[in-house]
Amino acid sequence: MMPASAWFAALPWMLALAALAWVVSSLKRNAGLIDIFWSLFLLAAAACFFVQQPAPTPRGGLVLALTTLWALRLSIYLAARNWNAPEDHRYQAIRARNQPGFVWKSLYLVFGLQAVLALVVSAPLYAAIAAPGGDAPTMVDLAGAALVLAGIGVETAADWQLAAFRADAANRGRVLESGLWRYSRHPNYFGEFCVWWGFFVIAAGTGAWWSLVSPLLMSVLLLRVSGVTLLEKDIGERRPAYAAYIARTNAFFPGPRRAA
Repeated sequence: MMPASAWFAALPWMLALAALAWVVSSLKRNAGLIDIFWSLFLLAAAACFFVQQPAPTPRGGLVLALTTLWALRLSIYLAARNWNAPEDHRYQAIRARNQPGFVWKSLYLVFGLQAVLALVVSAPLYAAIAAPGGDAPTMVDLAGAALVLAGIGVETAADWQLAAFRADAANRGRVLESGLWRYSRHPNYFGEFCVWWGFFVIAAGTGAWWSLVSPLLMSVLLLRVSGVTLLEKDIGERRPAYAAYIARTNAFFPGPRRAA
């Protein structure tokens, strides 16, 4: 395996991408555009790990391909959705708390911080790409890849269903309760959860159990920090119809509907 310094060698590239995201977002006065770049941080890291390998392995190629598929799909979707949209209320709150001078403060509070978090999340990518391998992926590699692909599939389906729902003017003020959204209030986040546990399965197959830090961190972020908890903090006040949806539907893990 490559030395640990090869892991940290990706950080300057990720910080450079964060600086570019900061410039773009500052010009647009929309810090929420960082979401477009999040997956690209991980893609930059995976590419950096791969090119540092003296002899690329089939496992490394598989992980880079999966990361590319995941990152480009998510980044393109978020760019199409958010590029000309108002700043997300989560980032509006961060902006309000850090005035005056939020533009400069956001360079480290939002953009630099997310690049560093992405480096931690990239642990299983580094472990899987850097580990020696045989002539073909193992059964564990394929099992982890299947989980990653399933997560990407769930994310894609959930995002498509939500976009189609919002595009219909008749749904204005209503809550999406069909498709995957019937069984989970955040199926797109559940898909993301599956992606990173899938990458961990591949890394664990090489003995890199230490990379467990990545899916654990992502689980905490999705459930307790920037995901479910923050999105639903005051949603009952902003969207009263959502309260009944909460009463009937699991927050994260898909499951049967409950009586209201």
